[in-house]
Amino acid sequence: MPATILIGAQWGDEGKGRVADWLAAEADVVGRFAGGDNAGHTVVVGSSVVKLHLVPSGILHPHVTCVLGNGMVINPVNLLKEMDGLAAQGVDISPERLILSTKAHLITPAHIALDTASEKSRGDQAIGTTLRGIGPAYMDKTGRQGIRAGQMMSIEDFADALYSAIEQANKTLVQQGSQPLDAKQVTVEYLDAAARLQPYLRDTTVYLNDRLKAGARILCEGAQGTLLDIDHGDYPFVTSSSPTAGGALTGLGFGPRYVDKVLGVAKCFSTRVGSGPMPTELEGELAERLRGTGEHFWDEFGTTTGRPRRCGWLDAVVLRYAVAVNGFTELVLTKLDVLSGLPELKIAVAYMIDGVRYEYPPSTIAELGRAEPIYETFPGWSKDISSARRNSDLPDAACSYIQRIAELCDIPVHTVSVGPEREQLVYF
Repeated sequence: MPATILIGAQWGDEGKGRVADWLAAEADVVGRFAGGDNAGHTVVVGSSVVKLHLVPSGILHPHVTCVLGNGMVINPVNLLKEMDGLAAQGVDISPERLILSTKAHLITPAHIALDTASEKSRGDQAIGTTLRGIGPAYMDKTGRQGIRAGQMMSIEDFADALYSAIEQANKTLVQQGSQPLDAKQVTVEYLDAAARLQPYLRDTTVYLNDRLKAGARILCEGAQGTLLDIDHGDYPFVTSSSPTAGGALTGLGFGPRYVDKVLGVAKCFSTRVGSGPMPTELEGELAERLRGTGEHFWDEFGTTTGRPRRCGWLDAVVLRYAVAVNGFTELVLTKLDVLSGLPELKIAVAYMIDGVRYEYPPSTIAELGRAEPIYETFPGWSKDISSARRNSDLPDAACSYIQRIAELCDIPVHTVSVGPEREQLVYF
């Protein structure tokens, strides 16, 4: 049976968690393939709001096995905190339901300290990382000096590797004028976490390929978004992994012959957290209107960082690019309900840069910073659409807006969310 890959089509925060939760109902296995606890996926089940950072959204479906893939970087202490929180809510997080790849790399206290020191040293040029140690962990991975999760199988060997890594990082921290870490003190909590996580460790590449051969359906749950990809995003304002479709295969360890669907998730407007160009960014009252007040979990504030998101009109240039990079078979649009009540809407259909029209993002960050969006304007609607379940329940203006997005990206839109809860979906 085939696999489905779920990808963010913008700068992250598109609502992938709730889409993954919806798709997981028909999956046997859900696997995260990139990133770490810099991700924040919010899922609403009835009156419960579950916020996930490492554990795949499929964990909320009792029949699903969840995999933390080899492409991830894992903070073992934070993983256990998340697991304990789920257990307190009655979710089964036994080793039969949650598997941690022995090949995933671990985030250490040294990585977090180095991340913080690096951002501080950049000053006004800070990238805007989540300060979770993601970048330094991936740097150690590619530098062939990281610590893999499988090393936790031997507490003694893990302790030696962790102590050595912290001592080495301390040299860098001191050179940068930062306080060194107490290697003995910070390793204790990690050693306790390693002992608890041992039963969850497994070669997930072998596991996933065996399940695929046996006919299981796999859902590959992405984190972050296409424009944050280390290769295809607007570098250097990117994450340190590959949250695109290609990253799903390398981050979980199976081949493309199993893939039959690649779904892109996009908001019906644009948001971004952190630094970097955002051509359609709005300011003032309209931006505040899209962002919300912060009183509700669905307002535009980061699930992981709590930082207010930058908001703007929908950028079809970005979406068109994401379709090309990932080979989407369809788009899923979220937060259409947020646009209700606006008198008019806009979509950036192209950029103008130094007198030249661009249908796709330019290749350099300097050019992107000079991009002026070329807009098409659409009538808004006043109707509350949160109870809509069929396209016939939506105002004509909302249907026209969705149809234009599909045309601009040359890809079908079959599903649109009109609220945060599981059932608040409209099918086309």
